[in-house]
Amino acid sequence: MSNLLYLVHRLPFPPNKGDKVRSYHLLKHLTARHRVFLGTFVDDPEDEAYIDTVREMCPDLHVARLRPSFAKLRSLAGLITQQPLSLRYYKDAHLQAWVNQTLAENAIDATVIFSSVMAQYVPATPGVSQPPMLVDFVDVDSTKWTQYASTHRWPLSWLYRREGEQLKVFERAVAARSIKSFFVTENETALFQKMAPECAETVVAMSNGVDTDYFSSDPVRTSPFSGPTSKPEQIPVVFTGAMDYWPNIDAVTWFVRDILPRLRQSWPQLRFYIVGRSPPQSVLALASDSVVVTGTVSDVRPYLQHAALVVAPLRVARGIQNKILEAMAMGRPVVASRSCAQAIDASCDELICASGVSGFVREMDALLKAPARAAVVGQSARLRVLESYSWSAHLGGIDRYLGETPPSRETV
Repeated sequence: MSNLLYLVHRLPFPPNKGDKVRSYHLLKHLTARHRVFLGTFVDDPEDEAYIDTVREMCPDLHVARLRPSFAKLRSLAGLITQQPLSLRYYKDAHLQAWVNQTLAENAIDATVIFSSVMAQYVPATPGVSQPPMLVDFVDVDSTKWTQYASTHRWPLSWLYRREGEQLKVFERAVAARSIKSFFVTENETALFQKMAPECAETVVAMSNGVDTDYFSSDPVRTSPFSGPTSKPEQIPVVFTGAMDYWPNIDAVTWFVRDILPRLRQSWPQLRFYIVGRSPPQSVLALASDSVVVTGTVSDVRPYLQHAALVVAPLRVARGIQNKILEAMAMGRPVVASRSCAQAIDASCDELICASGVSGFVREMDALLKAPARAAVVGQSARLRVLESYSWSAHLGGIDRYLGETPPSRETV
């Protein structure tokens, strides 16, 4: 057993959005083998109710409160200090003091960072020995910000491009002093290796997984699409995801505006369900006779299990989308943007990829016309997840590095 310092940018419970799913399963994996000192943030008042749940898993816990509105204002100081705004956003003096005390008073064998911004809490200090550090970048966040720039107008385009450039410098510095850096797919790994060739030998892929016992069909699970307020003979198409995340907002807006009207010309019974927490006003405004915005639901599985189709029309996406793996595990046919589908180890008979409006319309129309084929795609999808996406198999890749001695290299 080792003593590990684990720093996460968002409370890793409940696992109800992509990053929290991964950080939760990593916490679960680490606490099964080691003593873990967890430092994290709560940025959603609803998550306050789960702090004790996390403390039961990990008694050595420090939670810093983050108010997004204040954090956004604080982050603007990065424009003066030439830092990534993301670092200032997650800056907290109390968390820093707790990290310093934890390192001083405990024999920490390794530090595990989830999301590069948390590496600022264990800065490289000349002449001061630090425990070896492993970083789960998950995705190349700097590239994500650069992508945002291309889809927004000035001044946001300038701000996002600047963030991408500044964060790229920071990511390279973090990777340079880490014994291992993890990314969620081989494509993200290759992208970062090209971006930071000096770190290529210490950058590896560590894929996501799915709890296939939890995400499985249940014959007694009631459909959310039936009842006195439901439309008879409707064809439910479902999108799931945290709706305060801009790529998800863009995806459902594009689907409702450009794809759904064309589909309903042939399938007037089709009804699109946007299932996810914290929808902004722009998403709530999409609600209509053919669009349902649910907001937070207690359990996403009934929506997935009883959907005719599940869609993931993301136009800006990094890495593996958990929402796709979860739908596949539920045995549902999924139609996803090509960039999302390519990140997942699945054939075209297990996950349907589509490009552009006409591609989504064509692939969805074909599945709706052939329900037997759609059922086979869903069955094949679950088999693929069972075979290739076990959390324990993927997260086990971090274990061999926890006792590794840090390599000799210059401090960046």
